[in-house]
Amino acid sequence: MAETGYAPFNRTVDKTNRVLHEIEEACGWPSERRNHSYGALRAVLHALRDRLTVEASAHLAAQLPLLLRGVYFDGWRPSSVPVKANREQFLDRIGAEMAFDHDGSTEEMVRTVLEVLKRHISEGEWEDVKAGMPKELASMFP
Repeated sequence: MAETGYAPFNRTVDKTNRVLHEIEEACGWPSERRNHSYGALRAVLHALRDRLTVEASAHLAAQLPLLLRGVYFDGWRPSSVPVKANREQFLDRIGAEMAFDHDGSTEEMVRTVLEVLKRHISEGEWEDVKAGMPKELASMFP
């Protein structure tokens, strides 16, 4: 566990590292590629955040560890959401924001990150997020 000198910060760093480690494991990456797992997670979180309504976005964020909640809201403009995007536009946006080379398709990466996120979000909230997506995007959700 990371030692920050403040227990809530220690917990959020630990929880965030667990999420990133799960992404790395799922992708077969060594922990030295932490910047890649972070980049993939950040890109997916931002695309989700901008596709959801303000209320749905706030509900999802409330279930994230404090550190990831900050990443989630970084750069958010609530007056401009939800951003309508079809599957291709959604994936293109994530691919552009990831900004690193990876094996496989962007869709496979998105599915991997969503699978990891699902393990850290309550089932009811996950179903609400999925229900808030158009069918062509919801089909990527585990």
